[in-house]
Amino acid sequence: MKRLAPDPDGIAEAAEALRRGAIVAYPTETVYGLAVDPFQEDALRRLFAAKQRDPQHPILLIIADESQLPPVVARVSPRAHAYARAFWPGPLSLVLPKAPGLSALAAAGTDTICVRCPGSPIARDLCRRFGAALTSTSANLSGEPAARSLDEIRLPGIELGLDGGLLPESAPSTVFDPETGQLYREGAIPVARLQSVPHE
Repeated sequence: MKRLAPDPDGIAEAAEALRRGAIVAYPTETVYGLAVDPFQEDALRRLFAAKQRDPQHPILLIIADESQLPPVVARVSPRAHAYARAFWPGPLSLVLPKAPGLSALAAAGTDTICVRCPGSPIARDLCRRFGAALTSTSANLSGEPAARSLDEIRLPGIELGLDGGLLPESAPSTVFDPETGQLYREGAIPVARLQSVPHE
């Protein structure tokens, strides 16, 4: 894995590698994640293989801002917008209706996709330079502890890594369906804060 500084040149090189179908490691606000273009089936398959991830488990996507939602999300309701305004950028992953053109592999054959606008400026800059949403699955074998630095990543097939140093210990993102109110995982944002969001 080639290490890159998370500066404009490093992010530009990483974005170009992603367009070629590469797997890129990068820091989020919680742990290191793995990015591929979610519209490239081959890249998704190699990502699942590298992590030894069950293809029945969907992949989280990250975006630079809400303008990158339309290609991956079919619609964003007023309720979903309310939660996005309250907690993005930040560690809230929203379960939203999948856009028809998005790979079924990314969504594990379901009709929803989990999306977050991360608190990490490096992650957002990577999406912005790439020009679209990217995957954000943790950079570890499935079931093993998540990596907090590039040195902790022990996976095959990762071409590049944006080096954000050692990340502080933190809770994972909260995973929430704004339409049904179902909480899939309580993480950095507690239920009480979700319940405080006003919406129609």
